[in-house]
Amino acid sequence: MVATLSSLSLWHEQVVADGDPLTPRPPLGGDMDADVCIVGAGYTGLWTAYHLLRGDPGLRVVVVEREVAGFGASGRNGGWCSALFPASTAALARRHDEAAALAMRSAMRAAVDDVGAVVAEEGIACDWRKGGTVALARTPAQLIRARAEADGSGADEIALVGPEEAAALVGASGVLGATVTPHCARIQPARLARGLARAVERRGGRIAEATTARSIGARRVVTDRGVVRAGVTVRATEAWSAGLAPRSVAPVYSLIVATRPLPPSFWWVAGLENGQTFTDHRHLIVYGQRTADDRLVFGGRGAPYHWRSRIRQSFDRDPRVFAGLRAAAIDLFPALRPADFTHSWGGPLGIPRDWHAGVGLGPDGAGWAGGYVGDGVGTSHLAGRTLAALILGHDDPVTDLPWVGHRSRRWEPEPLRWLLVNAGLRLMTLADAEERLTRRPSVVAASLSRALGG
Repeated sequence: MVATLSSLSLWHEQVVADGDPLTPRPPLGGDMDADVCIVGAGYTGLWTAYHLLRGDPGLRVVVVEREVAGFGASGRNGGWCSALFPASTAALARRHDEAAALAMRSAMRAAVDDVGAVVAEEGIACDWRKGGTVALARTPAQLIRARAEADGSGADEIALVGPEEAAALVGASGVLGATVTPHCARIQPARLARGLARAVERRGGRIAEATTARSIGARRVVTDRGVVRAGVTVRATEAWSAGLAPRSVAPVYSLIVATRPLPPSFWWVAGLENGQTFTDHRHLIVYGQRTADDRLVFGGRGAPYHWRSRIRQSFDRDPRVFAGLRAAAIDLFPALRPADFTHSWGGPLGIPRDWHAGVGLGPDGAGWAGGYVGDGVGTSHLAGRTLAALILGHDDPVTDLPWVGHRSRRWEPEPLRWLLVNAGLRLMTLADAEERLTRRPSVVAASLSRALGG
């Protein structure tokens, strides 16, 4: 466990300021029996427990967590509850069929509103505000990509807007246009995770923290504090799955910077007053939001994948990437100054080999969910609802969605895995540089997208 949990991120610092000291709950006290044992107290594990207990309040549900609820990506992400799914609509249609792809997109859109409904019902104060997402186009190549996205099947309800309307939504520099979708809410992610954990406990679930799972088997979870025997076990460990199910995902780091609360003069130009999140159409992903206390939070990829899927606290902070993020934010909003940035943090997310998240329950009672590629806030809710329906045997249409039962093929062994993942990250950077020079969509990016099945 890190020495000071409040130092994990701005979000955790705010949770402590709210009066939640992040003190670990009591660990598992020895061997025990349960109906369902879930490993991981992030969003996936907590949503699964929550929906199970809503469906059957008499269930014995225990969640095992090595650190504290919301320690991982669930508490450290950029604060987007979106309808994004890692596999594109076109890729889903190719792998399954068009009807299945459209059903998946519809379920993801509904998941955003479902999270908002639970937040309201349970009284979780997580700064929820549904303002959609604006994806800016700031180069000719990005504008071509934005137009193509808006001219797609319509399954994602993406609209193209011109430069004036885009700049009114996000007052960034050099805006040529944007795509806009309503299906995203801004949140404070650690407050959501902590509030959801309390909701699980109110409904009778047990969360055993400071308890490390050594192995997850059918009907049995072995921990350093005892063995849990359960009719159903669920692996809900996302990036940390690489340690329990080797090569299932590649843990790749996403890093974030945040400013002090900025004055009204900044926001008069920058906008974002309606809770909309923002990104742009570059290849190396960036994402941002205006927080409830008027900070700018801005994150992105670019940190390297580490040999043999290692996850270390020291990897959460990369000065080179933080400097790049601050520079990118200042490029978007020139009124920012380096001294405005007060926080920086990061953490791993899980990338499956085929960029396709999956959820399922085997005949032996072993369940799993994950592979969100950084889009897990809304997706994890849908995963939890789906797992609960599968476990309880309920007739719920979500159990027929195309990701149910999907298992991605394993990542290659090292050193191929290290070469492939880091080459992909470098190629995205190269693709953006290529587009700045040619002013045309990148050939490099198109080739990589085909290789990934996009």
